[in-house]
Amino acid sequence: MGERGRTRPSGSARALSEVYDTALLDLDGVVYAGGEAIAHAVASLETARDGGMHLAYVTNNALRTPDAVAEHLTELGVPAEAGDVITSAQAVARLIAEQVPAGSRVLVIGGEGLRVALCERGLEPVDSADDDPAAVVQGYGGPELPWGRLAEASYAVARGVPWFASNTDLTIPSARGIAPGNGAAVEVVRIATGGAPQIAGKPLTPMHRETILRTGAERPLVVGDRLDTDIEGAFNGGVDSLLVLTGVTDPAQLLRAEPKHRPTYVDEDLRGLLTGQPAVEPAGSPDGGFVCGGWTASVRGDALVIEGDGQRLDGLRALCAAAWTHAGDRSGSVDAGKALARLGW
Repeated sequence: MGERGRTRPSGSARALSEVYDTALLDLDGVVYAGGEAIAHAVASLETARDGGMHLAYVTNNALRTPDAVAEHLTELGVPAEAGDVITSAQAVARLIAEQVPAGSRVLVIGGEGLRVALCERGLEPVDSADDDPAAVVQGYGGPELPWGRLAEASYAVARGVPWFASNTDLTIPSARGIAPGNGAAVEVVRIATGGAPQIAGKPLTPMHRETILRTGAERPLVVGDRLDTDIEGAFNGGVDSLLVLTGVTDPAQLLRAEPKHRPTYVDEDLRGLLTGQPAVEPAGSPDGGFVCGGWTASVRGDALVIEGDGQRLDGLRALCAAAWTHAGDRSGSVDAGKALARLGW
């Protein structure tokens, strides 16, 4: 579980849904995009669930309540209850409740999901820096968040009120493209005040702790599309991860990944839960390299090279091994352009 110095993707003779008891699934870019289900997601999750795998939905988006998220998933054909959903709002509410007196007022810069999570912890949401809050919390408030809300946070933080953030994702996927996330709003307050918030969401440990407490997972598998939240969160939690290529991360970014951003497994989409994963092995040739399926990948000079034939995902896995081994404990820097083009990326 959670190999720290990973230099190649792992293999599995059994389907991942049989190896792990719980899938900790990101939502945006994994299950849906722009509100619509991603191809193969509904059928794959149904099969995994019918086979006995527990499905939990873990999101840094603090805007919607677990009830609203579960309702949306059910409408998409993925039956879910509120208890199956874990949000960064819940994680940050627990973090705040551990540091302020019971019943304290908390200045909320965000949406309904954050307010509900605070109330669940016995805290009182308020809207003004003049309401004598014991803490300030920022969570994603949607595209219509008024600029004045950021000013309220700044007033309170400048007065020395403890500051918390549900997460610091700089961007979020939307139906029209990539939009600013909560991290962008946090940066506004940071610039205005010079302060730094305590952060609960992925990839940090408060979110992982919240997830394990709420799911009771013993052999969890983190499933996500982002290296800097999902995969790094799994790394920090010491658990295995599956990167799916249906969201933010593209193959070129994957090949450049530093150790904490290297997933245990790589697949095209959520069908990867239902299959084994091919082994990536040293090529055994004098010039090194790695073999997966019908492909052999190596580093020659300052470029990655891929040779052979077969499924392009196997080629990508071999390239990961060559790139990560060459990079060691740093981010990869070799040119992957021709190798990825050879695979159709």
